[in-house]
Order: sequence, then C-alpha cells, then structure tokens
Amino acid sequence: MSESRIAKLREELAGLGGDAMLVTSDLNRRYLTGFTGTAGVLLVTAAGAVLLTDFRYTEQATAQAGGVEIAEHSPAGYHAMVAERLRGEGVRRLLFEDGSVSYAAYTVLKERLAPAELVPAGRVLERLRAVKEASELAVIQEAADIADRTFAHILDFIKPGVKESDIALEMEFYMRKLGASGTSFDTIVASGERSAMPHGVASDRAIGAGEFVTLDFGAYYKGYCSDLTRTVVVGPATDRHREIYDIVLEAQLHALERLKPGMSGREADALTRDIITRYGYGDQYGHSTGHGIGLDIHEEPRLSYSAPDTILLPGHVVTVEPGIYVPGFGGVRIEDDVVLTDDGIKILTRSPKELIVLG
Repeated sequence: MSESRIAKLREELAGLGGDAMLVTSDLNRRYLTGFTGTAGVLLVTAAGAVLLTDFRYTEQATAQAGGVEIAEHSPAGYHAMVAERLRGEGVRRLLFEDGSVSYAAYTVLKERLAPAELVPAGRVLERLRAVKEASELAVIQEAADIADRTFAHILDFIKPGVKESDIALEMEFYMRKLGASGTSFDTIVASGERSAMPHGVASDRAIGAGEFVTLDFGAYYKGYCSDLTRTVVVGPATDRHREIYDIVLEAQLHALERLKPGMSGREADALTRDIITRYGYGDQYGHSTGHGIGLDIHEEPRLSYSAPDTILLPGHVVTVEPGIYVPGFGGVRIEDDVVLTDDGIKILTRSPKELIVLG
C-alpha cells in the first residue's frame, strides 16, 4: 500500500516542479506510510522514501510503515538529516505542504534545507487521498454502519426533558462500544430553535415537545470518519414541521438519484439547491450540499457552488446533506455518505429517512 501511494506521488512531482517532497502533516504522512504516530516527517525523492522520527516512535514506525526506510533523528530535530539527503541526491527543488506549514516553520525549513529551493505543493496529496481504494472504502463502510446502529439506538432516549448533552453522551458512548475509537467531530444535538443552527453542538438545553431534534454525528473508526445527520420531531408534529422536512427530503433524494462522476462540484450542489430555492427557502440554506470524507471529516472534493472546477470521480466519498434553517423555529438536515462509482453512487449510510415522530 505505501509503495503504490508513494509511486503515485512521484508521478506528480515533475508536474509540480519539484525533485522531491517533504511531508509533514500527520494525515498525509499516515496516508502514505500507515504510520499513526504524531511526530515525524516523510521525505520522498526519486531514489526512495524515508520516514524520519524520534526515539519514541522508531519501533512503532518500523512495525507500521512497511516498505519505507525508517531513520531516527537526533533530539535536535530532523532538518540536518533531511538536508544531507537532499544534497546527496542533488535535489534542487523541494515540494512542501504550504497548506499546513506555518510561516515560522517555513522560515526554519528555508534556512536549514538550503540550497534546496522550497516549492509549494498545493493540495496534491489531498487530491490523491480523495480517490479511495477498496481497503479504505471497506473501513468507511464499517464506520457508517456504526453511525447507523447508533441512530437506531438513540431514538429510545430522545424525550421531552432530556438534555441535548445527555443524548450526545449516550451516542458517543455507544459508538465506542461498537468499536469506534472516538467521534469524527463534536456531536451535534440541536433541538427546538437551536436546530436552526447548522453546527449546534450539544448543549444543556432540555428537549421540549413539538420540536425538531437534529442529530449530526460520526464514528471515527480505524482512522476513517463517517458523517450522518437525521432530524426527528418530538411530537406532536405540525404542518410546518412536515412541510420543511418534506422539502429537504425531496431535495436529498433528488440528488441521490442523479449524482454521478463527471459532474462538477457546482452541478452537484445545484441538485439540492435548486429544489429548496424553488420552494422559497433558498435563503435558509446557507451551506454547501456536501464534502469529501476519509481520514479527515472535511476532505476533497466539495459539492459546492464555489467549486465549479472540481470534477467528481469514481472513488470519491462525499456527503449529501441539504438543509433548511428557520431562525426562531428550527431546522432540518438530512445527510448520507455515498461513494461515487463508475456509473452513479453507492449509499453507505442506511438509516431511515421518513419523518420520525417520537412520543
């Protein structure tokens, strides 16, 4: 696995104007090597790839990063060893992760790795990560299954008088019981007027009768994320509850039926946005239709009006999550994880989407 991914990166080096690349971000280093430690850098050159880490992680790196040379750097840091390798291989232009390297770190790299010139790599690794391999899809499916089972489990706990934070705690505990090592992000449980907040992280508010409750959560499992949103009503449900819910559901189902490779991010976004706008709620739908998921909860590609140059490809795993948010009343979001296939999509999350009225 490491060898094939590193080989793909090497194919990109020349087009980016570099002779080698220094990988410093945790997620990209993990993607290329399998190493899960929190310290170390990966140097990829035409001749090879070396993972440099300190005394704490050399044994772990040796066990996890098969096919990659492991080198232990001194307590003073890795810069001297990297500089020596660059000189030995005649590297003149070194790609670096400009999206994650601070200015302070950049100035150190520029000084200590001279005479090699630092060249911004852009999002080359993020683009490679976006197209998932079969092994990655299998893990993401397991993470999605944990989320589905958690939604089914939590319905019995949602009642008037129960605090949002208690619901979130039960969900997070249950996901861990099912094998998750954590959550993909801070669990969102937003009830009543707070459900009009797209990122209404669980609070101490007590759920009331006649309210929407939006649950947005995900399982972090074997290094990969899932992301599921369902909105329920603690009864009774009014005509307004049903109207808003039905519009969001129509928009989401419309997108799921038509989403396919070759679309731009803007075209994918329009699949949900045009329907919600037609019903007069365009101003209450302020976020994009979806985003990629994988090692991180927000990855490439984006299903967004602002992503006309993004082209969806087979192997992309994305969310489809339209919503309507009415201040002072509440909001609805319905979200599934899907993988783009050669001719359409496969839906990974399977929780029911008809309006559930509790109580």
